[in-house]
Amino acid sequence: MNTFQEQLKRYAALAVEIGVNVQAGQKLVIFAPLIAAQFVRCVVKRAYEIGAKEVYVEWSDDEVTRLKFELAPFETFLEYPMWRAKGYEELAKEHAAFLYVVANNPDLLNGIEPSRIQQSSKTNNAALRNLTSARLKNQVSWSIVTVPSPAWADKVFPTLPEAERVQALWNAIFQATRVEQEDPVQAWKEHSSTLEAKAKHLNERKYSALHYRSAGTDITVQLPPEHVWVAASMQNAQGASFIANLPTEEVFTSPLKTGVNGTVTSTKPLSYNGNLIENFKLTLKDGKIVDYTAEKGYEVLKSLVEMDEGSHYFGEVALVPHRSPISDTNLIFYNTLFDENASCHFAIGRAFPFCLQGGNAMSQEELQASGLNDSLTHVDFMMGSADMDIDGILANGDVEPLFRKGNWA
Repeated sequence: MNTFQEQLKRYAALAVEIGVNVQAGQKLVIFAPLIAAQFVRCVVKRAYEIGAKEVYVEWSDDEVTRLKFELAPFETFLEYPMWRAKGYEELAKEHAAFLYVVANNPDLLNGIEPSRIQQSSKTNNAALRNLTSARLKNQVSWSIVTVPSPAWADKVFPTLPEAERVQALWNAIFQATRVEQEDPVQAWKEHSSTLEAKAKHLNERKYSALHYRSAGTDITVQLPPEHVWVAASMQNAQGASFIANLPTEEVFTSPLKTGVNGTVTSTKPLSYNGNLIENFKLTLKDGKIVDYTAEKGYEVLKSLVEMDEGSHYFGEVALVPHRSPISDTNLIFYNTLFDENASCHFAIGRAFPFCLQGGNAMSQEELQASGLNDSLTHVDFMMGSADMDIDGILANGDVEPLFRKGNWA
């Protein structure tokens, strides 16, 4: 049985070697909360061991973030330190890798005026647009991993004794990321191959649309003629592979911006900007969200949908079987990285250029002309369930079963 410290080292190695796949002589940028310091030190050590040129760590702190939203004047949220944004852009031009370590408190900004949160998101997303574009065009390697925080663990394991919750969440993270297996790096290579085979099959079928049906959901999603299904492993501009999400169980593409019609109901809570949105429903016509309701977090949902014109449309469609390692835990993680890999999902906002043939070489205008959405935001939400049926519709109108009762048909 591996000790916790050994598992932490294996997890760090996974983030460095499989997640961002740091190359000799490459720089690495880590965004992380203070609570992740022990893990980040393991990541930094492993990165230097395999030849990283330099590792920069950008620290954050939940308490400081909360204090800013409570006490700072509103005009604070109209500005972003552009020296920082320009620094990230320079690092991206130097082909640095970017690792995001998340230890979210799903209720961090509960009770904060939604307009402050929305303005902060708008300002930050606009300032970091070039870095986001470099990521979304796979010009740089990037990956997201998680570590527990007490507030997050309390949310996931409320019935456990308080002293056991953080370790229980660590165990769940290690299980979902295959750290507990004998050779996690090899296990990920095999898992990635399995997902690649699914994406290859979908690319061969070339469905023109998908039709989803389950309790509360009846929606048809058209796909651009030149769409590409993508799985776990991607390649950066230098040809090095990386896996953007650890864990991941999805195959995904981007929909035709104006080709989504029907109603979709969420099946898991969405943790967005330190608030939870629960049991919400979206109605779309010609791709646009024309109506939305939520049992909890309506104002937060409104701030998301109303962020800009593109946030009224979808940018991603992802297929995840109901029977998956994360789903089989029967846990709600209140964290999109995990919950989206236990459920089929859509994303509100910006589409992925690499989900279109030749998309990475296209301008934003060309991408939009090809049917892809553009927005300052990209937020996944979960809508898959054990009763979901999905049909693939071919260009000639033939219909094929794709999912039945939540799993691949």
